[in-house]
Amino acid sequence: MRNLLAFDLGASNGRAILGRFDGEKITMQELHRFENNYIEMNGVFYWDTPYLYNQLKQGLLAFKQGGFGQLDAFGIDTWGVDYGLLDKNGHLAGVPRSYRLGVQADIDAVKEKVSAETLYARTGIDTNLTFNTLYQLYRRLREEDAALAVADTMLFTPDLLGYFLTGSKGTEYTIATTSGMYNPTTKDWDWETIEELGLPKKIFTKIEKTGTIRGCLRKELCEEIGINAAPFVAVGGHDTASAVAAIPGKGSFAFCSSGTWSLFGAEMDKPVLTQEAASRNFSNEGTIQGTFRPLNNIIGMWIIQECRRDWIKAGVEMSWDEIVVAAREAEALRSIINPDDSRFYAGGNMVQKIQDFCKETNQPVPETVGQIARTVYESLALKYRNALEGLEKMKGQRIDSLNIVGGPINNKFLNQLIADSLDREVVTGPVEGAAIGNLLTQAMALGDIKDLDQLRQVVRNSEAVEYWTPNHTADWENAYQKLLTFLK
Repeated sequence: MRNLLAFDLGASNGRAILGRFDGEKITMQELHRFENNYIEMNGVFYWDTPYLYNQLKQGLLAFKQGGFGQLDAFGIDTWGVDYGLLDKNGHLAGVPRSYRLGVQADIDAVKEKVSAETLYARTGIDTNLTFNTLYQLYRRLREEDAALAVADTMLFTPDLLGYFLTGSKGTEYTIATTSGMYNPTTKDWDWETIEELGLPKKIFTKIEKTGTIRGCLRKELCEEIGINAAPFVAVGGHDTASAVAAIPGKGSFAFCSSGTWSLFGAEMDKPVLTQEAASRNFSNEGTIQGTFRPLNNIIGMWIIQECRRDWIKAGVEMSWDEIVVAAREAEALRSIINPDDSRFYAGGNMVQKIQDFCKETNQPVPETVGQIARTVYESLALKYRNALEGLEKMKGQRIDSLNIVGGPINNKFLNQLIADSLDREVVTGPVEGAAIGNLLTQAMALGDIKDLDQLRQVVRNSEAVEYWTPNHTADWENAYQKLLTFLK
């Protein structure tokens, strides 16, 4: 029986999840959960990295106190694009920034040096995403940022936290592909763009294959916690890569890793670097097996999460289940929004932003919690259809089903809306997609699983899935045509 520990960090919370693997099935147990929120200081958004590191230590302590025996391995997956800088002594050079800081001016500044067409041909990453690591770094260069000036190494968030636990540096493949600085043709950093922008080349470490065993827990940490020196496996560092690895789908299927963001795509052997893919805002990110998953970065639960914060501030305390009930009771397809309109990227006043969008587009303005929530859920389902059609054009074949993983699949009302919008069967599960992908990649690194097919068979052995049959009506078709006008 293997004892594996997955640290799965999202942009709003994190968990330490124990996986006990017997060679055929894996059982999971949450040992520790914690919140994760970016912090605004003097107009800049940061991540509280010392706090996150301490929460990982608490996860290790929970394992020790649970009396499970020896820890065989651990891995870390997080959201993409964000990073920390280390100085020549290996210490943090400044506080790691949050991608929420990105603005259009960051994109414009890069495109003055390198055109959007050139960037996409080199990296296959959507050039319209303000949070891309490339834009973040160039902004700091333009601002003559002191931390960047003294930086000796850049590590993405999962690699950074792994370094603090082990003392070993490295860059895992899937997390590197989220940056807008990886060239899928040369299978290395996009050195041409890095040089043309004048970014410091020395901060980039060698890109390693997913599943590389990179050091083990530091001696001092082991003594402090009373735990063995477990090896650190560089799993699919991007949580979407880990989640997609755990999708039990067969045949021609698309995937959606659902959370604060909805990462919607399909697996392919080669990147799609055409202008058609660029025009549809597809990003070619990496899979744990070293191939690619062209996907759309769609704003997911972020909008409704921010609405709930607005309602709480206004004194309206409602659980997620109560919000879903209110949405179910509201009128169907009354108003829709484009979830990826730039106004929805930043937090704050989300209810008002939704109402303003509807007013500007001459639609009924949603007022109640149910009307607003239904507007968000239906709009997301319609945006999924647009992404699915783009994938079908890129693959040159029909996609028969959509497999969704992540916590939001507990919203059964939304699952049915998605099936109705797509007119495709929807399969949901597992809930803990990123965590189980993280855990089983560790097992693969230890030699207990031979390949991705066997990994997915273990998922099918271990996790139940649900199926949603579509009920596509003319009202959905009319609403989709309306969304297309917004996208234009």
